[in-house]
Amino acid sequence: MTEIHPERPVNFIQNIITEDVKNGKNGGRVHTRFPPEPNGYLHIGHAKAICLNFGLAVANGGLCNLRFDDTNPLKEEVEYVQAIEKDVRWLGFDWEDRLFYASDYFDKMYEYAQQLIRAGKAYVCDLSSVEIRQYRGTLTEPGRESPYRRRTREENLDLFRRMKEGEFAEGSRVLRAKIDMDSGNLNMRDPVLYRIMKADHHRTGDAWCIYPMYDYAHPLSDALEEITHSICTLEFADHRPLYDWVLEHIDYSGEARGKPEQIEFARLNLTYTVMSKRKLRQLVEEGHVKGWNDPRMPTISGLRRRGYTPEAIRDFCDRIGVAKRNSTVDIALLEHVIREDLNRNASRVMAVLEPLRLVIENYPPEQVEWLEVENNPESPEMGRRQVPFTRDLYIEKEDFMEDPPKKFFRLAPGREIRLKGAYIIKCHQVIKDESTGEILELRCTYDPDSRSGGPTAGRKVKGTSHWVSAEYALPAEVRLYDHLFLGEEPDGEGQESGDRLNPESLVILKDCRVEKNLARALPGQKFQFLRQGYFCVDEPDSTPQKLVFNRTVSLRDTWAKQKNK
Repeated sequence: MTEIHPERPVNFIQNIITEDVKNGKNGGRVHTRFPPEPNGYLHIGHAKAICLNFGLAVANGGLCNLRFDDTNPLKEEVEYVQAIEKDVRWLGFDWEDRLFYASDYFDKMYEYAQQLIRAGKAYVCDLSSVEIRQYRGTLTEPGRESPYRRRTREENLDLFRRMKEGEFAEGSRVLRAKIDMDSGNLNMRDPVLYRIMKADHHRTGDAWCIYPMYDYAHPLSDALEEITHSICTLEFADHRPLYDWVLEHIDYSGEARGKPEQIEFARLNLTYTVMSKRKLRQLVEEGHVKGWNDPRMPTISGLRRRGYTPEAIRDFCDRIGVAKRNSTVDIALLEHVIREDLNRNASRVMAVLEPLRLVIENYPPEQVEWLEVENNPESPEMGRRQVPFTRDLYIEKEDFMEDPPKKFFRLAPGREIRLKGAYIIKCHQVIKDESTGEILELRCTYDPDSRSGGPTAGRKVKGTSHWVSAEYALPAEVRLYDHLFLGEEPDGEGQESGDRLNPESLVILKDCRVEKNLARALPGQKFQFLRQGYFCVDEPDSTPQKLVFNRTVSLRDTWAKQKNK
């Protein structure tokens, strides 16, 4: 469950809840809900809402429901329902027996709509969707009443019943609330409550051909579930008067107690990240990414596959806080939080991403030494492991230069370096391909007394390189992920998801070598590749026969540098 950090400021929603409990509102109950629409996968912005809703319930001894807003069968699928449930559980939250769907209440919503018609508060309108927008007016011009607004209660009841029975064509009629066409809030200018959609629903099948709009279904679902605090993002602030209007004009007293209160908070925006579900869907459908769980996606499933931990995501959501105004969070903070988590909890291993063969000529050809190295210097309780040291090794290509610049401290002809956890070596010969000039192999010698405990172990050299045994190392594919977009604000107005894509958001290295111990690595397991970054075993592509690692985040921490300026 989300931890409450008393040293951090209490958010304004918690202050509202504290005051409500103090005054005995709702009998002192606190009951929230997380209400996703199952029309796509959840992203990091939803994680903030999940942590907030479930976290407030936990902090106040209350309850939180998971409720699917399944009112649009054209966009919703069982796949998305299952993915959302998995994501909420993975983040560490449990709705127990409180799993609901808006479709659970379709019968009641239909009855309530009839109640509005009888009260003269709703009518069937034959205007097309285009005409409804035209009649609605603008922010500076009042709306015009529909010519069907004065239909009798009896006529509206009859037409609404026939809409339900499928007598009319899709789009030919809607049910609208009768409120105020002169209202300064466009949402109150006779909003649509029901529309005809002749589509099968993933739960109700073909039982319905009319479906409620979100602004009608949401407050009623909240009321029927006895929600006390209906927490949503700022774009729904202008919808709050309609939320309240629905609850004020429908008598649901026999079904529920109390009236929910809608409270808005600022959504999460991240640099270099698209947060529009429509644009994320576009990325998937246009093939810019390989599915909703592509590690470049900000979806929870994508972050999970990339190696992010639920603890880090919860910590991030806690750190950014809850505000009343929209702002953009630097993605460097998210990366900083995951580094902090993995730095404490991920084992260090050696992996060579672009191998260059190195032969230690004065090392016995058949000899194998099993060197003991620490798994994580930040967490000594994680123990130590043994790695094989042999005559033939691999180091990184970038760790050798034939003609190095002044401040290059790695290996070069005639220069010494230390191999991590092992010996000091010196390069004396470079073997090249005669036709291309490509460096194929380095010939070196080693100082047998320079290992820990030896007579020259304390001898200082400027460079240290990681390595793996050529004989024992395992082949692996390594996927280097970076920001999907080049610009900091790819979610701006007028920009589509394909704009400014980063052509190097994924670089695949197929000929890597990793240490032998990773043969036992499990899908999702996380490691720090020394000097390279944090990586996890890919799920589902990695197998014992083909190891695949995803880079979670690099070692470079730009957020920490910003803080220290």
